[in-house]
Amino acid sequence: MEYPKGTIQELTFYSNELNEEMTLLVYLPANFSPLYKYSLLIAQDGRDYFQLGRIGRLADELLYEKEVENLIIIGVPYKTVEDRRRKYHPDGAQYKQYIRFLAHELVPFLDQEFPTYQMGSSRALIGDSLGACVSLMTALEYPHTFGKVIMQSPYTDNRIIESVRNFTQPELLEIYHVIGTKETEVKMTDGKIGDFLTPNRALSREFSKKSFTYFYEEFNGTHTWTYWQPDLRRALKIMF
Repeated sequence: MEYPKGTIQELTFYSNELNEEMTLLVYLPANFSPLYKYSLLIAQDGRDYFQLGRIGRLADELLYEKEVENLIIIGVPYKTVEDRRRKYHPDGAQYKQYIRFLAHELVPFLDQEFPTYQMGSSRALIGDSLGACVSLMTALEYPHTFGKVIMQSPYTDNRIIESVRNFTQPELLEIYHVIGTKETEVKMTDGKIGDFLTPNRALSREFSKKSFTYFYEEFNGTHTWTYWQPDLRRALKIMF
């Protein structure tokens, strides 16, 4: 079936935190109206989510079938692999600035431009791998701004596990977390091979110890869009 298609437009705005022009991909539903209020889904790896994840087409279908609430999706693309690592990796030169950009610049801009609910519980961050890592760390730092996180095969290390362990307001966050059982030898952007499965299991244990609203599943697969793309349907339905 052909579903009524939403629109995807590109916006640019200047980030003072990052000292650069940022491109945004903005998905508005087919029946978009300023008279309604919308939840926000902000995607790191923005272009990947629209092209490889086909998230816009999925949203068309879920919105038409009324399986999710009214939703605007914002994709924040990275410029290069190096740029992605600089902004998403905890050791990246612009990592802290990128988190501040999301909370202090992007959210106020979106709340001004679009009819949003302007509440943490109606804003979600999504990402895969490093994008999932920075999404989680942003929500842990700004739980009143971002109340939901969708993590697909997140990059995880001890610092991230510690951050969850030390987080004192788990009732503010809803977490969706998947990892592949074959993600034991993942080629990373720095060229090294990493085991993603073991640290993700440790991360999952930390979430489970606290009162997060938490969904976790291990899928039978590897660290690729082959598995993340079909998983998006369930992720959006659970979170919205």
